Amino acid sequence: MTVTSEHTGTPASPSELPSPPEPTWPGGIPIPVAVQSLLFARYRHRWLPYLRRRYGDTVTVRIAPHRRRMVLISRREDIKAVFAGPSNVFHAGEGNAILGPIMGDHSVLLLDESEHLRIRRLLMPAFNGSALRGYRGLITELTRAELDRWPASGTERTHPRMQALTLEIILQVVFGVTDERRLTELRPIVERAVDVSPLIMLGWFYPRLRRYWPWRRFAEIQQSLDELLYAEIADRRAVPDLDHRSDVLSRLLLLSRQDDLPPDQAGGLTDPELRDNLVTLLLAGHETTATALAWTLHELARNPAVLARAEQAADAGDEEYLEALAKESMRLHPIIYEVARRVTEPVQVGDYLVPAGATVMPGIGLVQADPQQHPDPTRFDPERFIGSQPPANTWIPFGGGARRCLGAGFALLEATVVLGEVLRRYHISADSGRPEQPRPRNITLAPSRGARVRLTPRAG
Repeated sequence: MTVTSEHTGTPASPSELPSPPEPTWPGGIPIPVAVQSLLFARYRHRWLPYLRRRYGDTVTVRIAPHRRRMVLISRREDIKAVFAGPSNVFHAGEGNAILGPIMGDHSVLLLDESEHLRIRRLLMPAFNGSALRGYRGLITELTRAELDRWPASGTERTHPRMQALTLEIILQVVFGVTDERRLTELRPIVERAVDVSPLIMLGWFYPRLRRYWPWRRFAEIQQSLDELLYAEIADRRAVPDLDHRSDVLSRLLLLSRQDDLPPDQAGGLTDPELRDNLVTLLLAGHETTATALAWTLHELARNPAVLARAEQAADAGDEEYLEALAKESMRLHPIIYEVARRVTEPVQVGDYLVPAGATVMPGIGLVQADPQQHPDPTRFDPERFIGSQPPANTWIPFGGGARRCLGAGFALLEATVVLGEVLRRYHISADSGRPEQPRPRNITLAPSRGARVRLTPRAG
């Protein structure tokens, strides 16, 4: 299409063509990138709310690596625009680049457009409704076995207990690992891989740092984990009963034997793709669910009226209320405080034109604590999720749009089963008058003292 002069009808000269609008950045705090990076890594649950109070609903932050400009948003309409935007414009994979050192380049969390869609389609059947129903029995069995190891009464740090349980569930449901020797090898390596600080993750993007101990040690942990995972993949490929196994790894390997897959899924996943996505499911599905469960128990111990209602729900098998407990805990204590999308072309975000290459960051913790969306937001109130749901894009612990977490249904099923088993066995109460504060652990926010509660056996 030729642009012509309005007055003469002749082709317009370059000087007459309208100039593209200039990018406009929201305000932000004028402190060095290194300081902002440290604040983001260690205190984001305090710093980002401060920025919103100081600069408004749309704020620019600058963090490592590479002095990235990130636009933090907290209005539900802006969040909706990002989640509903075209996937070729809003790149979640590039936005999640910080996870690369842990997850690997082939992770579904780090891919965009056609490659992301291919991997997601291969993973989805393992988390649909029928698959979830098949996992319930194993989750229940493993939960009861874990509770058998808990003390009869006394004070207990529930976060480590929940981590042990969700790790066992993920190893058996996702990996199908039942060999005790392999489990004994995997457990400590996975725990070390999960317990990586945000500073190590940020520092990984600076190759010179990898010569020094914290980063060198992280590389050694990754190598040990890879050796175990590739050995498990090789062993599983050789089993004769692959088509009779229901775990996620076996389901994915079985795809490579099918001839009727669509062209974009033919051949299933390569070993490196399997490795990266198993690590993704392992780390994302294990740590986040454990932390959500620990926060739920922490809140129940501090809210006797809600606890009494929860015990009734557990006794009656009222899974709607048990699920509401987990959902409200995820709202009040977001495990992941924000998500990110790198934009491939200029986009309008509220009153600002954000240039290509910028990162837009929906603030999960900000919108979920917004009193306009959630009245009395600091109160633990599971009734918010009974009979109705909060407004769209105001409860987003699993993200949204085409990138919504694949394991959301599995996480809620797991939380519902575990809470029911715990509450039928124990009465819990607070061990301290002061609530625990969030503490950054890798990319999650965990209870600062491990979600300590007092356990008392329930009668009958």
